[in-house]
Amino acid sequence: MNERAPRPSRRDFVHWSTATTRWADMDGFGHMNNARYFELIDTAIDVHLQATIGDAVDDPDTIGVFAEASCRFFQEIAYPAPIDLGVVVDRVGRSSIVYRVGLFQGDDAAAAEGRVVVVYVDNTDPARPAMSIPEPVRAAAEGILR
Repeated sequence: MNERAPRPSRRDFVHWSTATTRWADMDGFGHMNNARYFELIDTAIDVHLQATIGDAVDDPDTIGVFAEASCRFFQEIAYPAPIDLGVVVDRVGRSSIVYRVGLFQGDDAAAAEGRVVVVYVDNTDPARPAMSIPEPVRAAAEGILR
């Protein structure tokens, strides 16, 4: 049986950005809706790429798609309050990048941690075969590789 990875802390992440919770993020039970966590994970990765390589990420012929996404929840995220989003890369392959994103609200320990596998595909081919990671994206990912 595999042991669960420990709860991550701020020191486990390299690139940082901030988002804020909105009233619309909360569900009828006063919890942040699970879909919002995945939106924040996606946003944190995109903010890193935009900050690092700007418009070079916007190549319409080779695009990154989520091939796998998961989230571990440790504590609720509150409204209204800022959320610190930490990003790190665990692996850079030929056509894929494995990202981890930590969501923090005040504490040193993560409230949640997302893991995403992004695969780069040929957007000009209807079958969308895997393609090599564009060099600017590869360099951005390797810059936060742990």
